[in-house]
Amino acid sequence: MAITIHIPTPLRPFLDNQDTVTVDGEGAVGEVLRQLAAAHDDLGKHLFGADGALRNFVNVYVNEEDIRYQDGENTAVKSGDTISIVPSIAGGSGQASLSPAELARYSRHILIPDVGVPGQERLKASSALLIGAGGLGSPLALYLAAAGIGRIGIVEFDTIDETNLQRQILYGTSQVGQSKLQRATDRLRDLNPAITIEPVEEPLTSANALELFKNYDVVADGTDNFPTRYLVNDACVLTGKPNVYGSIFRFEGQISVFHHQGGPCYRCLYSEPPPPGLVPSCAEGGVLGVLPGVVGALQANEVIKVLLGIGDVAAGRLVIYDALKLNFRQLKLRRNPNCVVCGETPTVTELIDYEQFCGMPAFEGSGGGQAAAANGDGDGGIREIDVFELQARRERGDNFQLIDVREPWEADINQIDGAELIPLGELPDRLDELDQSASYVVHCKMGGRSATAVAQMQEAGFRDVVNLEGGINAWVDEIDPDQQSY
Repeated sequence: MAITIHIPTPLRPFLDNQDTVTVDGEGAVGEVLRQLAAAHDDLGKHLFGADGALRNFVNVYVNEEDIRYQDGENTAVKSGDTISIVPSIAGGSGQASLSPAELARYSRHILIPDVGVPGQERLKASSALLIGAGGLGSPLALYLAAAGIGRIGIVEFDTIDETNLQRQILYGTSQVGQSKLQRATDRLRDLNPAITIEPVEEPLTSANALELFKNYDVVADGTDNFPTRYLVNDACVLTGKPNVYGSIFRFEGQISVFHHQGGPCYRCLYSEPPPPGLVPSCAEGGVLGVLPGVVGALQANEVIKVLLGIGDVAAGRLVIYDALKLNFRQLKLRRNPNCVVCGETPTVTELIDYEQFCGMPAFEGSGGGQAAAANGDGDGGIREIDVFELQARRERGDNFQLIDVREPWEADINQIDGAELIPLGELPDRLDELDQSASYVVHCKMGGRSATAVAQMQEAGFRDVVNLEGGINAWVDEIDPDQQSY
C-alpha cells in the first residue's frame, strides 16, 4: 500500500492534471514531498523555497491533521496515510481563488472563524462522491452543493417513482418516470453553478468502485441494501477514503464516519450481514418521510467537517436518532484488530462478490440463470425465480400454489391472480393449512419478506418452495404494467 497525496487545483498542471498521486515508502512528510517534486518538473519551486523549506503559503495535512501542530516537515507518514497540500491565503488578500460572486454566495460561511476564506477555498478544492440520490442522497446533495464543495460525483441509475416523492426532495411530480441522475444534476447545477457535478449513471460494482473512489476526497453512503454497504466500506478502506455513513428505517436513523484517521470501518461494527429477508428495507418496512432529511443533513455536516478538518468528526461513534422521542444516543465504536478488511492482517485485499457475501443469489442473464437457480442442488438455501419464470409456469399450467405474504391493505393496491394472501406475521400459525408435499412460489412487495417466509417454510419441512425475485413490484414492471405500483 502506498501514500496518497491530494493535489490542489493550482498544482495539478505540473502533475498531468491529476488530483491525487501515490508514492511508495515511509518517512517524514518533507521527504515524501521532495520525492514527489523530484519526479515532476517545476513542481518543487512551488512547494519549497530557496532554503529548501516548505513555502509559507503552502499548508500540508497528514490524515486531515495540520503538520504545523505536529512535527512540521518531520511529521511521520507511513503506508496508507494521506497527505493533502493546501495553499494558504494570507489575510484574505487578492491571492484568494474565490470570485467576488463566490465571496458573496458563501459570505455566511466566511464569517465563521473556523471556516473563513481559507476554509471556503478548501471546500472549493475538495470533492465528494455520493452513492445514491434517493432519500439520504437528496439532502446530502443539496447541502453539499449549496456549501460549495467544488466537485460532487453522484452514482445513481434509478428512475423517479411516485413513491419516492414522500421523502426524496430533489424531485417533483412532473418528473415521475424520468432519470433521477439527470434531474438531480439539473437541480444541483441550478442551485450552485460555481461547482462541478459529475453524474455516474451506472450501478456501483466491484468492477468500478476502486476507480471511482480514488478520484474523490470523501465518500458518502446513501444506499439502502447490504451488498452495496459492504462494497462501499471495503472500497473506502482499500482506497483510503473516509466513509460517511447513514441509514434509516421507520423512525430511527444511524450516522457514523467509518475509516477516518485510522478509526473503525463498517465491518468493525457489523462483521457480517444479516440473513436475506431478516432486516426489511425501507421499501418493505416504511420510513417517516422527514427522517432521511434529518439523517442526510447530518451526513452532509460530517462531510463538511471531514473536508475542513474541524470539529469532532463522528468517527469511532455510532449516533442513533429516534424521531419519535427526539432523542440522540451515542455508542462508542472500536477498531477491530481482527477485522478482515482494516485489521492488522486483513484477508480482504480486493473487492469481492458482495451479493454472494450477503447471501443473495447472483443470477446471470434472464430466464436460464434463474430457472437453474430455482431448480438448485438442494443445499438448503433460499431458492428464487424471476417473474418471467413465474409467468412461464402459469402459462404451462404447472401445478404450484402462489402465496402472498403482504398485508391486506397492500393486496388492495395490486395482486397476482390466484395468489393466496397469508400475511407474514400469520404464516407460522397457518402453516398447518398448507400441504408440505405441494409446490409453492412465495411473493411480497420486493422479495424481502417472502425470503423470510421461504426460510420459515423450509424449516417447517416444506421442500419445494421458492421466492419470487423482486416481488410484485417486478411483476407489475415486467408482466402486468396496467396495475398500480406502490
